[in-house]
Amino acid sequence: MKKIPIIPVPVDEAELALFEERKKIYMRSQKGWFQSWRWVLVFFTQILFYGSAWLSWNDRQAVLFDLVNRKFYIFGLVLWPQDFIYLAVLLVISALSLFLFTAIAGRLFCGYACPQTVYTEIFMWVEAKIEGDRNARMKLDQAPMSAHKFRRKFTKHLAWLAIALWTGFTFVGYFSPIQTLASEVFSFSLGPWETFWFLFYAFATYGNAGFMREQVCKYMCPYARFQSAMFDKDTLIVTYDTERGEPRGARNKKIDFKAEGLGSCVDCGICVQVCPTGIDIRQGLQYECIACGACIDGCDQVMDKMGYERGLIRYTTEHALAEKMTKEAMWKRVFRLRTLIYGAILGLIILVAAVSLAYRVPLKVDVIRDRAMPKITEVGATENVYRLQIMNTQEVARNFHISVKGVPGAIIVNEAQVSIKAATSMAFPVRVRIPAGAAPVGSSRIRFVISDSENADVSVTEKAVFLVPK
Repeated sequence: MKKIPIIPVPVDEAELALFEERKKIYMRSQKGWFQSWRWVLVFFTQILFYGSAWLSWNDRQAVLFDLVNRKFYIFGLVLWPQDFIYLAVLLVISALSLFLFTAIAGRLFCGYACPQTVYTEIFMWVEAKIEGDRNARMKLDQAPMSAHKFRRKFTKHLAWLAIALWTGFTFVGYFSPIQTLASEVFSFSLGPWETFWFLFYAFATYGNAGFMREQVCKYMCPYARFQSAMFDKDTLIVTYDTERGEPRGARNKKIDFKAEGLGSCVDCGICVQVCPTGIDIRQGLQYECIACGACIDGCDQVMDKMGYERGLIRYTTEHALAEKMTKEAMWKRVFRLRTLIYGAILGLIILVAAVSLAYRVPLKVDVIRDRAMPKITEVGATENVYRLQIMNTQEVARNFHISVKGVPGAIIVNEAQVSIKAATSMAFPVRVRIPAGAAPVGSSRIRFVISDSENADVSVTEKAVFLVPK
């Protein structure tokens, strides 16, 4: 059989590249108004995250999501699985807040409060303190391995690991009492699930903030892909004023750049060097932009040195830029009908949720009729047995009185008073008896009334069915 020769076909190398090779970004540090706000948010979010787990409330951890016992403590509020509706409301509030903030000013959450942004900022600060500024870090990475390089790299990664492990420990501390967790860590007696989540969250923090950084924002975060659908021409975005800046070029600050036919941009590249995702904002808005404002601070510093007016790169809208609007006119269009509707719906949901929580009855009752056939007593009375589960959601022990209504003469045969400990649930049988002839054969509607013996306002009524046999 004749062999068919295989002729290699030349393939363009660009066609073989399935993804762009990552180029490490050496972010240049800078100071400015937006950078200051970023650090304010870093301190606020981390004090809240690391500190809340150690707060105490009523001799317990103030914020604890006790999955084992299915109780969720948020300061004075105790939530049970039956309160799942509040989680749904929280998710709706979060989604509407995202829509509102994005419609007003783009990716504000990404630039200032996203955990990926916050921890990347912390890790880069540690890196700069140990390895030096941007030029020093580039020089260190290009240098061959030496004792000096190894010492700096080792110290940096050790600091990163310490932050990551503390973050993982704190995260688990919201689901397992953190003081008990601390003693278990030091005695090497952590449970398997606690160990897994402790190390997993630490590893995720170390990897995402230390190595992946902008890759998470560019490729892993879905918000980067669909955020443009929530923008319009009246959304505040980080924008380069092309009309004012072009044509760009280097120059001496003493010359009249307009007479030379130049724009305000000196083509220094500072806006690219300070960008945490490594984009050039002068090429227009890109999905990688997290709206952190670092390029604005960097450009403003250059404008100050050159003696030019600030705002070559600034937060503005497409309409404001095209129509040369004043700030007052721009802000009027920012708070347009769309954002006002988002804000009104969001405010209404928050108000309803707050009122619902404020007036929530701290008592939950479930009634299940026993499957056994009704019992007929010697005097002809009928008895049905029910299983009552009462949840005391308050953090103090309560005494509850049980009564039954709906059928004349219906009484509770066994104990009608029950004591339930703080934030616990108790299930017990209840026997209900009605006199002979008080109800027709078949089923009749009855109501169990469970009320707090000390507070008449705390009362719950549950429906049930009473069966009378033929």
